[in-house]
Amino acid sequence: MSLIKLEKISKIYKMGKVNVQALYDVSLTIEKGNFTGIVGPSGSGKTTLLNILGCLDKQDSGSYFFDNQNISTLSNIETTIFRREKFGFIFQTFNLIPVLTVYENVEIPLALLGVEKRERKERIMNILKEVGIEETFNRLPSELSGGQQQRVAIARALIKNPYIIFADEPTANLDHATGSKIIELMKNLNQKLGITFVFSTHDNKIMNAANQLLILEDGKIIS
Repeated sequence: MSLIKLEKISKIYKMGKVNVQALYDVSLTIEKGNFTGIVGPSGSGKTTLLNILGCLDKQDSGSYFFDNQNISTLSNIETTIFRREKFGFIFQTFNLIPVLTVYENVEIPLALLGVEKRERKERIMNILKEVGIEETFNRLPSELSGGQQQRVAIARALIKNPYIIFADEPTANLDHATGSKIIELMKNLNQKLGITFVFSTHDNKIMNAANQLLILEDGKIIS
């Protein structure tokens, strides 16, 4: 069953007096439970497409359906609420708050959703155990390895039980061995929990793990 459907999505950025078209009439479908990679050379539109899929940016034309709901028609406030409740995000720079502990970083999405404190604690410790870093709960990000920091970012993305997780080059700042472990972890979570993952990536290891590849070139899906 399709979770995402894009119909003729286009996006233009104004660069001074010049218009740069980042996406041209992109249409695609992503099924529930997919492990999807968005690939292509630099400047192909990968990040723009991922940002539109994650409702971090809006298209200039075309329609975006998520779980059969046309979210292209939502207001900015409605889009923010939708994104907060439905989506999880993982970034290549981890985006952890340095003055907060692992526990506190993972807690942020639940606090924003108004989850009661006792429930928060149970869910946080369970998800930290799921990603294999429960012993680090009281450490600061600076006290963790790169792989551990990315596991915290994954736990933070998972904590609110999202429909889908969007990941922008999640292994870019990791060495080969650590990157392989992170991909294996995400693939296991995908298979075990049924969470849909969508990646923007140059990493061949993610491409090999994916069951769907969307290949972009000059703002168009070519395969």
